[in-house]
Amino acid sequence: MNIFGVLTMIGGLALFLYGMDAMGQGLSKLSGGRMERLLEKLTSKRIMAVLLGAGVTAVIQSSSATTVMVVGFVNSGIMKLNQAVGIIMGANVGTTITSWLLSLTGIKGSNFILQMLKPSSFSPILAMIGVGLIMFSKDDKKKDIGSIFIGFSILMFGMETMSGAVKPLADNEKFTGILTMFSNPVLGLLAGTVLTAVIQSSSASVGILQALCATGAVNFGTAIPIIMGQNIGTCITAIISSIGTSKNAKRAAAVHLLFNMTGTIIFMVVFYALNGFVHFSFLATAATPAGIAIVHSLFNIGATILLFPFANLLEKLAILAIPDKETEVEGMQEDEKLPVFARLDERFLDKPGFAIDECKIVAVKMAKKAQKAISLAIDLMDNYEENMASKVEKLEDQVDQYEDALGSYLVKLSSKDLSRKESRTASVILHCIGDFERISDHAVNIKQAVEEMQKKNLHFSQKAKEELKIFSDAIKDIVDRAVMSFETGDLALAREVEPLEQVVDSLNIEEKHRHIDRLRGGRCTIELGFILSDISTNFERVADHCSNIAVCLLQIEEGGFDTHEYLDILKEENSEEFRQEYMELSKKYALPESIHGGK
Repeated sequence: MNIFGVLTMIGGLALFLYGMDAMGQGLSKLSGGRMERLLEKLTSKRIMAVLLGAGVTAVIQSSSATTVMVVGFVNSGIMKLNQAVGIIMGANVGTTITSWLLSLTGIKGSNFILQMLKPSSFSPILAMIGVGLIMFSKDDKKKDIGSIFIGFSILMFGMETMSGAVKPLADNEKFTGILTMFSNPVLGLLAGTVLTAVIQSSSASVGILQALCATGAVNFGTAIPIIMGQNIGTCITAIISSIGTSKNAKRAAAVHLLFNMTGTIIFMVVFYALNGFVHFSFLATAATPAGIAIVHSLFNIGATILLFPFANLLEKLAILAIPDKETEVEGMQEDEKLPVFARLDERFLDKPGFAIDECKIVAVKMAKKAQKAISLAIDLMDNYEENMASKVEKLEDQVDQYEDALGSYLVKLSSKDLSRKESRTASVILHCIGDFERISDHAVNIKQAVEEMQKKNLHFSQKAKEELKIFSDAIKDIVDRAVMSFETGDLALAREVEPLEQVVDSLNIEEKHRHIDRLRGGRCTIELGFILSDISTNFERVADHCSNIAVCLLQIEEGGFDTHEYLDILKEENSEEFRQEYMELSKKYALPESIHGGK
């Protein structure tokens, strides 16, 4: 094998690895985070967790990606450690599907149907279809399908290229001597472990082994220990991913390693002990791509069936290997101490669809905290309590933390390859979190105004209280509508916000006019007037931020970001509907007709 043969083999390997990555990414984008969400929700029963782990891994074509995702789930508190064990077991089963796809390269025969089943026959057709979908389709899903087809075609072309490049090695005594050395179970195990750890993919290392079968020099005696080592080497990805994570996340990676090592040790001991007595003749037989797929599948399925009853034991061993500190509260699950925005795990960035879903969940939590803060601040006007005032401050501080966490995470996520829908959702969240943060700030401002009244022993008159009650009810209503439309994506509800915002503007103006009348009539003090003006101004600004949120939802859905222009268009195009809604809300939140009375 000369230098050009080596370059051809390296090129084939590069295409093979790139094709595998491209196909996996296309499959992941097509699922749009649904696979990962299934893992999160449907893992209460261990057998279901195993089946889901196998199914998801078969779809995204990577057990490493599945286990890294599981480490992220456990680290962010989405999933408990005992749920992760079943998924990890299932991932080992699901990864075998790749070896079966790659075994198609070994199909032989002159029959037309058999010839068409060979990747070299149908891959060019898939590649042409894939290119057509990417170039001429505007639909994101069709483009993702095109990426999957092209990735698969490149993968198979790389496989064929590698196989063709190594064929001349069949007559090379040095090469066959190296392979004979790996027939030693220990050396073969180490070789498989190191190769898989380096390229961080058991599917890819199995594919390389299947490509080497083209030389005819790889027998089952050489292939089996290498396959065993590949199952250990694939654990390195999850181990690296668990660096800097919570203890339970590290334990999830440890479960993966313990499971694969235990299965490998049991298989090696039993198989080679039996071989000492029976002397399996097939070990000297030349391995085929299909034969390697069979061995790979039998081992992973057998290990899962064997160790499934001992899943709790694997969990306990992982906890023993990574124990809790003595200072930690006994019996308290680590994920219970994690803040909600721990869901924004950087491991999810490689799965943008799922990461966007997590951002939305955290943003909704943030919105509800801002909603709670403004509601408590308003309630303080009727019944001031130190404990309630303190809660408003705490909620505002939490909302600030949410904004920082979400903003930083969305910036990182924006650099990923997002679909149109994902990009739209990210834009909505990024635009709205600032408004939710400002709503919580205004809640603190209202709380401080009420505190000033409390310290100075100032009180509004009954008439002023009645007016503020109507005003505050309108504010609670508009905040509720804005939060609900943000949570559900209900555009019809979002359109109801702007008419109510106009009502709030009118209430603010009317309240100031009545305040001036009271001042002129000597029925209100300047000091109380300042406080009342401060509260009504904060109310009006809360409504403005609710309007921003609703308009953002409508704008991004329909395209465009000029808020003032959009509001003008909204009022013009829906003038009758807008006026009708405005009139109904004006009646609902009308101030008492009489403007005379006390302070």
